[in-house]
Amino acid sequence: MQVTTKAIILSALKYGDTSLIVKAYTLSDGIKSYLLKGVLSSKKAKLKTAYFQPLSQLEIVAQHKNKGTLESIKEVKVNYHYQNLHTNITKNALTFFLAEMLGNSIHEEEGNQSLFDFLEASLQWLDTNDEISNFHLYFLLVLTRYFGLYPDTSEINAPYFDLTEANFIYLPSLNPLIMGQNLNYFKRFLGINFDAIHTIKMNKKQRQELLKSIILYYELHLHGFRKPKSLAILNEVFS
Repeated sequence: MQVTTKAIILSALKYGDTSLIVKAYTLSDGIKSYLLKGVLSSKKAKLKTAYFQPLSQLEIVAQHKNKGTLESIKEVKVNYHYQNLHTNITKNALTFFLAEMLGNSIHEEEGNQSLFDFLEASLQWLDTNDEISNFHLYFLLVLTRYFGLYPDTSEINAPYFDLTEANFIYLPSLNPLIMGQNLNYFKRFLGINFDAIHTIKMNKKQRQELLKSIILYYELHLHGFRKPKSLAILNEVFS
């Protein structure tokens, strides 16, 4: 079946000497993987490798057989031209990290308009704003909403957050917890919007601490989630 759909690229891996396997989050069918044969060998190829950088926003014409095998892409055009997402060192490190987080978190092969809209708008915000050091923390917290995992805030004044139970508690449990200063930052990210993230002032260590807690939250709740390899690079850039 031929499909024309928006797609956000999550990864592109070299396959053999001349081909790429591209994983994308599509508006029409959720997660899809494509085999782009010979794309690395021909300078005249219609599908240029530059299209398939992490988090590129494309419109593709694809052949979807929906049999669990690799699909094929016939045509590509850029749906949103980034200004500096792939050229700014900090944003580029964030891009690789978030693409890996998304690739490890989303597995559904079905369309989800609201999740796609959130990803599209968030990445465009990242591209056009400069105060972005807290972007990934807020983005990953809001993303849990689309997985049905958003923290229960009914007892938000409690002094602990139980990562396993996903709620605030008054007495410490044996589960992993967020507490102290880390909890204060965590609470502040709940209930704001992207335009307010720069108002939360954190140093490098505090940011890394909270990110560690959020990644653990993903590990505890998402089946098959793997900790991203690009985390070390992100921490290096943000230091």
